[in-house]
Amino acid sequence: MIRTPICILLVAGMLAPLAALSQDTAAAPAANAASADTGTVIFFREKKMVGAAIRYKVREDAKELCKLKNGTYCTVTVGAGSHVYTVHTEAKDALTLNVEPGKTYYVQGAISMGAFAGHPSLTATDLATFEGMKSKLKDNTGQDLGGDEK
Repeated sequence: MIRTPICILLVAGMLAPLAALSQDTAAAPAANAASADTGTVIFFREKKMVGAAIRYKVREDAKELCKLKNGTYCTVTVGAGSHVYTVHTEAKDALTLNVEPGKTYYVQGAISMGAFAGHPSLTATDLATFEGMKSKLKDNTGQDLGGDEK
């Protein structure tokens, strides 16, 4: 008599992971549907001596998305549609991207000479440009946000 409850508990214990697995696979299409409405933007800045000390934040409206330091990159997931990204030090630059669902966009940040500080810029580029520098870049996704720097 004692064997039956023990067997039932053992079988239930072995089936519980399978039940959790079936719940995870049921949730997977919902997660994929959410990602179907988003795109990915990778911002990166080549490692160079010129302007190495200057860093700036990439923003959309007032929201800080990432900080581009010399030799860094960051990955941001955004909703499909038009997005205007801005950067500024003493000068300001803006880039508009029309993000399509499921696509990845590459944006290269740079610094040019200014009167008192370097002028930041954003330029849409391609995967080959990013892949050519990626091994020398550090991932800065989600780091150093919320400070007083520009």
